[in-house]
Order: sequence, then structure tokens, then C-alpha cells
Amino acid sequence: MTGIDTLLHEERVIQATETFKDNANYSDESLYIEAKTDRLGFWANRAKDLQWVKNWDQVLDWQRPNAKWFVGGQLNASTNCLDVHLETRKNKTAIIWEGELGEVKTYTYEDLHHQVCKLANTLKTQFNIQKGDRITLYMPMIPELAISVLACARIGAIHSVVFGGFSADSLQNRIQDSESKLLITADGGYRRGKIVPLKQIVDEAIAVGCPTLKSVIVVSHIGEESNTTLLKGRDFDYHTVIKESSDSCAPEPMDSEDPLFILYTSGTTGKPKGIVHTTGGYLTHAKYSTKAVFDLKEDDIYWCTADIGWITGHTYLVYGPLANGATVLMYEGTPDYPDKNRFWDIIERHKVSIFYTAPTAIRAFMKWGDDHINQHDISSLRLLGTVGEPINPEAWMWYYEVIGGSRCPVVDTWWQTETGGIMLSNLPAINPMKPGSAGLPLPGIEAKVLNPDGSDVTVGGGLLSITEPWPSMLRGVWGDPGRFNSTYWKKFDTYYAGDGATIDPDGYYMVLGRVDDVLNVAGHRIGTMEVESTLVEFPGVAEAAVVGMPDEIKGQAIVGFVILKESFEPNDQTKAELCEFVAKKIGAIARPKKIVFTPDLPKTRSGKIMRRILKNIAEGKEIGDTTTLASPEIVTLLQERF
Repeated sequence: MTGIDTLLHEERVIQATETFKDNANYSDESLYIEAKTDRLGFWANRAKDLQWVKNWDQVLDWQRPNAKWFVGGQLNASTNCLDVHLETRKNKTAIIWEGELGEVKTYTYEDLHHQVCKLANTLKTQFNIQKGDRITLYMPMIPELAISVLACARIGAIHSVVFGGFSADSLQNRIQDSESKLLITADGGYRRGKIVPLKQIVDEAIAVGCPTLKSVIVVSHIGEESNTTLLKGRDFDYHTVIKESSDSCAPEPMDSEDPLFILYTSGTTGKPKGIVHTTGGYLTHAKYSTKAVFDLKEDDIYWCTADIGWITGHTYLVYGPLANGATVLMYEGTPDYPDKNRFWDIIERHKVSIFYTAPTAIRAFMKWGDDHINQHDISSLRLLGTVGEPINPEAWMWYYEVIGGSRCPVVDTWWQTETGGIMLSNLPAINPMKPGSAGLPLPGIEAKVLNPDGSDVTVGGGLLSITEPWPSMLRGVWGDPGRFNSTYWKKFDTYYAGDGATIDPDGYYMVLGRVDDVLNVAGHRIGTMEVESTLVEFPGVAEAAVVGMPDEIKGQAIVGFVILKESFEPNDQTKAELCEFVAKKIGAIARPKKIVFTPDLPKTRSGKIMRRILKNIAEGKEIGDTTTLASPEIVTLLQERF
């Protein structure tokens, strides 16, 4: 029996509570039946939940690999997030914002509508922004970022949000590639009490060369401490320029297939890809999946911890929740500032009921211990979610038991920047949960696990593919159609996700991570997630990341970078016990050749482990760009210890 087979065989199955099931939005098989009976009709019904200026003539025009959804239809994304709520929800809180320093601001749907319209009018009248122009947004997690996203959508400008942790070079590359006409930024942001000088980084990027960029709008967030200067004729203060603008702005009717935004992948290898998403299909999936997966209700306080600079922030912090009329929490800072109980304090004070975060954060919470959590009443929580990378079963169980009190279902969601929205996730009132398994495709999504030759895997491991077009699918790579074809459509007739996965006899998918994270040890394919999950099962391990290193005999050998809990000693005996534990749980072939103990791992500011850097350390290669890391100094420490 292989290690993957062992994971499938030893699965745990957990049911949502009867209370949750009785009150769920979807508690029977009707959505699945509708989607299986008439898939295009199913998506047409989901699209009818939006407000359209003009109805579509055709649900889908599919000319592989190019999809057009709701052909001929017209709508506006901003209208569907704001205007549609003004009659019934204008006084409902749309956004609760909390800054790292503790200040809180709230915006009702009417407030948000006014602010979006004021900025939209400013962009049109003072900066001559036209439909189809690109605007780059490089900002901290402040309300003006969400307002800017929606203002762009209102006038038909294409927004390109660049995560505020990227360097000047990364920003400049994205401005150049999108040929942005205008940039909106802030004088700075806060991170663990320190100022991130965003405007200075913008100035550096522009100095390198951004010929299409004409103007920069700057939000004063830090104030005098930022020492920000505005270049006359190019730079404009945000609040000054919007002050006299009208708070009423007619929305631009957008074709369903008009681009809504460009979002660049991280660019850790090669030129970053500008993933293009369009308006009608993307918004249809965003609204539907938010309501279905998170069981979203009128009185929920919903917190997605992702930065808007990533796709999760686009779909499940801005567009999906606001299209459903939700109250969204938006937080500027980190989970450990000023103390490691910050998240639980926020949940208690704001009565958060839905909490959506990353496995990396969950494992950090585990490492910090339960005491930080036990100080707070987090009983307002009723549903938990995880996103960004595969979650090991032990972290899943800890999340369910300690944070969720064994009463909150956990939705383990798999999707990508390219897919636009969630592809795999159980609807917990209908399907049992299996820790570590993303579960079933959402109703309306068709997926398979394939062998390298394209044949189906019925039970076992292979390559994950989405086999039918879906509304929120990427429409291309900005300015590079050849790359779109070669990256996603060359390997199979269907969309190739680039991830490995297993499928069990119940049709549940366990995503193993990128296929380049599947190691070939003496001819045996071993998923790095499988080894990582096993390492974290060891009582003293808080977090682990696994990569391959060259081996003369086996081709590849396994290296584990391990963070120990504070009560365990990082010595040779612990290393030996860890290696033996992995060999016993998975098999001798999976025994790590090397264990490196470390106090931290190289992570982006959003908490994603940069395995590329670990691979380069293990293979003795140049490390490459570390500007997106939260703690770049950890790289030097790991090199010394390796």
C-alpha cells in the first residue's frame, strides 16, 4: 500500500452538526441534481441572481480554449455590489475596517456607494479615464483599496491590484505590462508597527520607467510620519481630488465579456502572468460560490483574512460578499501584532461568524498554543474556511476542535487565480467532511484526476483537471495568448491545473500541491504534502515544508525544513526520531535524507511558504528575489544551517 493509499484508507469522516444542517442555505442535493441535469441551465439560473442591463443571447460560446459566457449580456459589477442593495440594505454595514493600530471605521452600503461614486467621477472628469483603461492599485489593506476596485469597475476601467509587499521592480514590471495610465497608492502602510513606505517604492518604480503612467493618486494613511512628497503635475492627494466630486455616478454598461481586472501571478519564476478575468461570468461565480460555500446569511460578520492583492481578496473579500449584501471585516495588520491573540480579539469584539484563512496561519496558531485563544470568547464563529494551499489533516482537526469548538464546519477550498473562484469544496450541510480533503467539485464544476496520458483515474493519484468550461475561468494572459495556450491547454484537451490530486472511492479530491512538488525518489512519486502532513503529526512539530534535493543513487532525496514547538529540543535525537516516524507512517522510501530545524520558514507577507527558495537552498542554486518575504533574514539562517 502506497502512502497516498494509506491516507485515503485511514480517513476520518466528520458530519456538520444537526443545528448547522437545519439552518443551512443548501441542505439537500437539489443544486447537484440541477447542475448534473442541465449544466448550462444551472449557470444561467445563477447568473439570473445578478442585475443585468441587457439579458444575454447565449449562455456559452465555447471555442477551445476560448470561452464566452452570457454572450450579448450587459451589466456592471459595481452596481451588483452596491446599487442593488440601496433600497433594502442602505443602512446595513458593508465594511468594518480595523487598522493595525486599533482604529475602526465602518461604512454602510450607502456610505460605500457614495465614496465609490465620488472616486469614479474623479477618475473620469479629472484624469480622463476611459472604459478599458488600466489602473494599477498599490495600497495597504485600507478601505480606499476596496473603494478603488469598485470605482474602476463602475466606469469600466480595468483594475490591476499589486500586493503592497512587492518591490519597486515588481511593481514597475506590472505597470509596464498592463500599460497602466494611472496608479492609486498610499503614503504608506503599517506592518508589525513599522511603516511600509509605499509612495517611496512607487517613486522608485516610476523612475525605472513607466512611460504610459500619467498620474498618481496618493491616500494619506500614515500622515506626517511618512515624509511623503507629491510631485507637482503628477501626484495628487486622494481626499483633495475627490472632495468636490459628485456622489452620484451612472455605471458604465459592460459587456459580459469585457475585462473586469488583470491580476498578476507572483512572478517567482520568469515573467509574471497577467491573468484576465471578465465581468459577467466572474461575478456570477463569485456571488454563487460565496453564498453556497460559506452558507452566507444576512446577519453574518464575514472575515476573509486575505489581502486584496491576491485573488482570494478579490473574489471573497470584495466581489462575492458585497454582491450578496454581506457585512465584511477588513483588517490591515498581522495576526501577531501587538500580540499573538490579535485575531481572536478581533473575532470577539466584532462578533465574527465566518472566518476564512490560510493553512500557514492555522499552523502558526497551533505553534503559539491554545492560551492565546482561550483568553477570548470566539463562540460567535459558526463556519471556518481554509484556502491557499493543501491543509494537513492534523492542522484541520486542530482548527475544527480548538477554533471551531467541534461545532463549526470547515470548508477546505481549492481554486486558483486562474479559476477565479472556488472549484473544489464540500457544502458541509450536504456532504461529510474529511480532514485534509477538499472534497467534491462545486455544483456546476466538472473535474477529473487524469493520468499523464489523459486517461481517467477512478481511484488514486494523478493530475487535476477541470473538464468543462466554467463562468469564472480566466480569459487569457494579458498581451500573451501564446502563453495562455501553452501553460493551460497544451497537456490535455481540458484545463490543466498544474496540481496533483487523489480521488477516493467517494469521489472526494485531496489536492497534493503543484506537480513540481511531487518528488521522484528512486522511481517512487511522493507528494511533498504527504510528507509534510506526516512530519506535522509528530508531537513536537509545529510546521514543516518539504522539498527535494539531488541524490546520486535515488535521483531525488527528501529534505524537511521543520519548526519545532517551543518545548522540544532541535537535536540529533529529534532528527532521528522524525526520520523514523516518517518511514514508519509512509514507508522507508519516504525517509528524509536531511532535517533542518528552523524558527521560521520563508513566507510572503500573506503567509504563503516560498518553496522555490527552499528548493534553491537544497539544490545549491542562487536564491533569487526575496523582496516579497515577510522576513528575508530567514534565508541566510537556512543557508547556514543547511
